[in-house]
Amino acid sequence: MKLQKIAMAAFAAALMVTAPSCSHKIERVSVDETIDLSGNWNDTDSRMVAEAMVDQILKGPWISEYNRTHANKKPVVIVGLVYNKTSEHIDASTFIKDVEKAFINSGKVRLVQADAKREALRQERASQQNYSSVETAKQWGKELGADYMLQGDITSITDAYKKEKVTYYQTSLELSDLESNEVVWIGDKKIKKYIKN
Repeated sequence: MKLQKIAMAAFAAALMVTAPSCSHKIERVSVDETIDLSGNWNDTDSRMVAEAMVDQILKGPWISEYNRTHANKKPVVIVGLVYNKTSEHIDASTFIKDVEKAFINSGKVRLVQADAKREALRQERASQQNYSSVETAKQWGKELGADYMLQGDITSITDAYKKEKVTYYQTSLELSDLESNEVVWIGDKKIKKYIKN
């Protein structure tokens, strides 16, 4: 019994000595603060690239041409797929959402839902036909058709030697006229990161 108490006391002492080394610190920071731990693509890259690319798109001649030929109406844009062609895991949906937000905040285009979200809206509309009052049920055939679709990809090149690494990211986007398939705008944004361990 005495040996067991000594063993338990020794275990408790050892636990107390190692406990502080196992602790970690968590701190809330601003979502706008740039924190780059690994050097990989991150939330700051996604936001910066999306804002820069939308700025480029909206300065292209296609929009003034559309305004001129459509009595100053805003063009309707849908954001399609943006493919991750890097070796990293990049959630392209975060980048797409940043692009959509930048489009809406610009006030220069109208944005319509793509893919699964559009299908969810159609399911809700179908449900309303059976379960909502006639006065409030939303009608079929009133969807806003997109004039243009934005698509693209994110690529990267990594060069590493010993404890140093340089990663170059290029995001390339294309805006196409949905009726004619004409590409009306192409642009890219590049980021280069130097990482030293």
